[in-house]
Amino acid sequence: MNLHEYQAKELFARFGLPVLPGQVAASPEEARDIAASIGGTVVVKAQVLVGGRGKAGGIQLARTPDEAFHKARQVLALTIKGLPVRRVLVTQAADIARELYLAIVLDRGRKLPLVMLSAEGGMDIEEVARTRPERIVRRPVPLDGIRPFQARSLLKPLLGDGRLVAQAAEVLLKLWRLYHDSDCTLAEINPLAVTADGRVLALDAKVILDDNAEFRHREWTTWRDPEEETPGARMARERGLSYVKLDGDIGCVVNGAGLAMATMDLIKHYGGEPANFLDVGGSSSPEKVTTAIQIITGDAAQGQGIRALLFNIFGGITRCDDVANGIVQALERAPLQVPLVIRLTGTNEEAARKILAAHGLTATTRMDEGVRTAIAKAQEVTA
Repeated sequence: MNLHEYQAKELFARFGLPVLPGQVAASPEEARDIAASIGGTVVVKAQVLVGGRGKAGGIQLARTPDEAFHKARQVLALTIKGLPVRRVLVTQAADIARELYLAIVLDRGRKLPLVMLSAEGGMDIEEVARTRPERIVRRPVPLDGIRPFQARSLLKPLLGDGRLVAQAAEVLLKLWRLYHDSDCTLAEINPLAVTADGRVLALDAKVILDDNAEFRHREWTTWRDPEEETPGARMARERGLSYVKLDGDIGCVVNGAGLAMATMDLIKHYGGEPANFLDVGGSSSPEKVTTAIQIITGDAAQGQGIRALLFNIFGGITRCDDVANGIVQALERAPLQVPLVIRLTGTNEEAARKILAAHGLTATTRMDEGVRTAIAKAQEVTA
């Protein structure tokens, strides 16, 4: 789950990280009042769950409350990467002398958290990572966490000055505690700023939380922003399905994460493009199957279209007849507007074939054949 910047900064403050005062506003009038309460120059920042806000005009300086009103009105009228700006964060501005980048991210290859640190923070950190990766220091976090001397040794080559190193090391140690205790997969500060008067501040905050740990954090239910989700993603979350929208045109309904990944790989191998990852899990009831079809076709109706729908079911705990009943029920409610390809094998396979045949449907037993057929039918629709 991604947090908005204002939510991430609230979490930062809870762990003692140095953030400047600010509040979130949903209207220009609220932005003006917040700017007046802060005093001096403020920054008006769009709150959307995408990067590139600065380059899109979503971050503006305002020197007076009236200017904050006008800047907030401009920012609230923006749509950034397809997402309308519904709120802005109005926060105190800082006199920046230097910008650094600091993050702790889950390194899935090493299966360990990774500290990432660079002297080149700011809006172009992605360009630095792409063109000058040697400018980013990467250090795995030991199993027992980050020690103070390790934090200082990482930061001393970048900052030199002992007072700044001490402040920045404290920021890193607190960021680690936040990352660990809050079950994050990313905790990022960009920029980590050194001010003209010698302070080290977290001027921006990005946090991604691991959904698998939601049962440990009751407050997460109030942090989630359903307006930032697609209808399909919202339905999947509410119904307990694993779903990720992709950019392809072949919808996939699969049981089991491993088989779902293999299905997408095979689609790519044969020249197709998967439209989604959707795992209906084990013991799939007919209701789960109908929900899966609703999710995929619902996102398609939102302009994220598919040209073929592939069911790939390997029945173990999952019963093929349950899946077949779910397909039939879904088609009775709302006939598909795209070709349907079904691969079924395993538990209650013969019963499933009879259910499908009674409704004029067939299924292959071979995954390879199912994928090839789905790609071919998608290409026919394209043509």
